[in-house]
Amino acid sequence: MYQYYNGLIIREGTIGVPADAVEGLFKEAGWVRTTPRWQKEKFTLIFENSTWAFTVWDGNEMIGMVRVISDRIMAANIMDLVVSTDYRGRGIGKKLVELCVGKLPHGDWFAHTSADNFTFYKKCGFEVKDLSENGTCSYYGYIKARKEGHRMT
Repeated sequence: MYQYYNGLIIREGTIGVPADAVEGLFKEAGWVRTTPRWQKEKFTLIFENSTWAFTVWDGNEMIGMVRVISDRIMAANIMDLVVSTDYRGRGIGKKLVELCVGKLPHGDWFAHTSADNFTFYKKCGFEVKDLSENGTCSYYGYIKARKEGHRMT
């Protein structure tokens, strides 16, 4: 599945995500420096072992991504949300979070992140549960469902 977003293409899927593109975004985010050749397949395998994933493309260049680990019923964790520096501030990250939450709208969502990202997750409807340097942001879909009248208890 894919969709257009502000001239970009967002693809849904965990198979076929190119390891080099993932590694490039990880390097830009400062999450990895150098990876031995024998470990490069991990950048593809992390997607293949995820529940859901979305990648953002500008032509042939992957400029954003997110993956999700979930039981598909009650809870989900946002993993590795990153948007290339040149594309930040365009709503791409927020769109990726919306797509993720849409997969399990009444579930409990968590994102373990640094304090630098708390404001971003708050804008996406998450609550900051731990105010330490690294903390967990939470989004409880059942609370939203109750407020909107979709769920009584």
